[in-house]
Amino acid sequence: MRYTPAAVALSLLVAVSASVGHTAAPESGNAQARALLGEGRSLLASGNPAVASDAFEAALAVDPGYIAAYLALADAARAEGLQGKAIHYYREALDRDPNNLSALAGEGGAMAEKGAVEKARRNLAKLEGLCGKNCDEAHQLAAAIARGPAPHVLSAEAVTSEPVVTKN
Repeated sequence: MRYTPAAVALSLLVAVSASVGHTAAPESGNAQARALLGEGRSLLASGNPAVASDAFEAALAVDPGYIAAYLALADAARAEGLQGKAIHYYREALDRDPNNLSALAGEGGAMAEKGAVEKARRNLAKLEGLCGKNCDEAHQLAAAIARGPAPHVLSAEAVTSEPVVTKN
């Protein structure tokens, strides 16, 4: 009985310190990383995804845990038609923040574009569980699933012609 107040205080201390460890990932406190991200976003908006990726990678070099930079890199990869690379970056963001709505929607959209519609639907179900059916991310992912896989581009090697030999 005489240890009860001490045990309660210790339990409270452990509970509070454990809950602090599970808070959401903070935005970057580094002004340089935020500036590089802004520069990259303007480059991406102007149609330069490759140059924008360089700015996003520089932002990650300055602040390696910057989730917004991973999301921006994934968006740039999708703009270049590199859905596999985009999925990688979305998963990096999800490793840091498993309930990030933008990362879930982006990953699902990239999966749908790649043809993995069932996996995209799983992301949609998780999104709807987190934010409901009326959030912007769920609408974006549902639209991407409805569009279906992106058309495949044929390479020159895929289309070969039969050589014709003629006499001169």
